[in-house]
Amino acid sequence: MKHLLVLPAFLIALLLPAFGQTPPVTKIDASKTDAAKIDGKIDAATIDNDFVHKQFGDQFTMLTNVEPTVGDLDGDGIEDVVIAARCKNPMLDQGDHNYTVMDPYNDFFGYGDPRMTTTFSEGDPAQRGLVVLIIYGAGKEGWRAPAPKAKFVIVNLPYRALSVRKMRLRKKTIQAVYVEEAGDFEGSSALFFDGKKFRYVPMGGDMQ
Repeated sequence: MKHLLVLPAFLIALLLPAFGQTPPVTKIDASKTDAAKIDGKIDAATIDNDFVHKQFGDQFTMLTNVEPTVGDLDGDGIEDVVIAARCKNPMLDQGDHNYTVMDPYNDFFGYGDPRMTTTFSEGDPAQRGLVVLIIYGAGKEGWRAPAPKAKFVIVNLPYRALSVRKMRLRKKTIQAVYVEEAGDFEGSSALFFDGKKFRYVPMGGDMQ
């Protein structure tokens, strides 16, 4: 029966290379993955002043020291983006670029008409012209869509950092813009959309 255990030499020569070979590894080209979202942040290469000018006009300049951040601020399942910027006259291009100017910070204190509050003079040079740009995404392209769902310019908000996080509002969990404030009253606050407009609330304040 020994002849049953002996394989022909040519067959052994064919089988030996197969043993010891590792399965082929499928390599992923990192350059082709979605690099636009990294832990809620935006790859800096995807947003620049050209993008900001196209969506809001050349009055706006993107800040490079505050990273853009993404989330779903209106709860429609489509990604939105929040961008830090400066602008001398945010009311100027809202007709041409179809955005809405809001002042939830001063509105919280009872005088939030941006037609008036954008004329206020900011004492701190670091806070002059500071705005927050918010783009509500549309369709598969989200906030990158040429014609997004809506665009907002938030004025007079003193901030040094922005992020999008979940927040409990009454019995619901929503996503809001969390603000690390700057200036005379450093602290934290949040901006959330109530279905009609953005509202400002200091952390620990009344959200009802």
